[in-house]
Amino acid sequence: MTLRPGIAAPSEPVMSCHLTFTSVGLFGFGAFGRLIVQHLTPHLPCLIHDPALPHGVNLPNGSQAASLTEAAGCDLVILAMPVAGMAEACRAIAPHLRPGAVVADVGSVKMTPAEIMQAHLPSHVALIGTHPLFGPQSARHGIAGHKIALCPLRGRAHLPVAAFLRARLELRVILTTPEAHDREAATVQGLTHLIAQTLNRMGPLPDRMTTASFDLLKQAVEMVRHDPPGVLDAIESANPFASGVRQEFLNLIAGLDRAYAGRN
Repeated sequence: MTLRPGIAAPSEPVMSCHLTFTSVGLFGFGAFGRLIVQHLTPHLPCLIHDPALPHGVNLPNGSQAASLTEAAGCDLVILAMPVAGMAEACRAIAPHLRPGAVVADVGSVKMTPAEIMQAHLPSHVALIGTHPLFGPQSARHGIAGHKIALCPLRGRAHLPVAAFLRARLELRVILTTPEAHDREAATVQGLTHLIAQTLNRMGPLPDRMTTASFDLLKQAVEMVRHDPPGVLDAIESANPFASGVRQEFLNLIAGLDRAYAGRN
């Protein structure tokens, strides 16, 4: 594919630790896909494939719309889509992936995407499960200093990828496994979104006579209240450990309620 004017290849390829990337194929251009493009295009040209992308839409400098075949032919392919659509996407791109390419997802859960990619993508590509532990709201002032989880699934591409994320994007990289990730995320994200959704439905929340701790709680609600339904579904439904954490939390809440009610 010939890059349109204004999308020049980087002066030197990104990464030199056994991997050299010259372009990124991005599948999915929702809110997080746009965040990816914003921070990757200063380093690599991005080819975007999303059937929902309007024809002729203006895209950020350093990126352009591409066919499925073109985007899948890049050195690095990023799947930025709901878990529900990942198997179909993997089957579609599989014949077009070049040997030695790296495929990564950016979902909020890791066990199911890992199983899907390993089942449907050819053995000649490396696989990494990733979870950027931030979103458009929490990263509106930049991503430097934020955390990202990396789950090596196939090959050793996670090593130079981690080096790039640390050196170029200034992210704090956490190496983990899909299961360990999902166990922690069931509490970290599952409870955060559960509480945020509950408080959001109780709104409008007080904004005059508030404490510092309540203001922080409102900030947490604001960070996640606009997340798309697919994100919430992944966090609360696709994570196999979320239900148990929710139930434990609700049982403890019920116990506290009984204890306080008994004092009346």
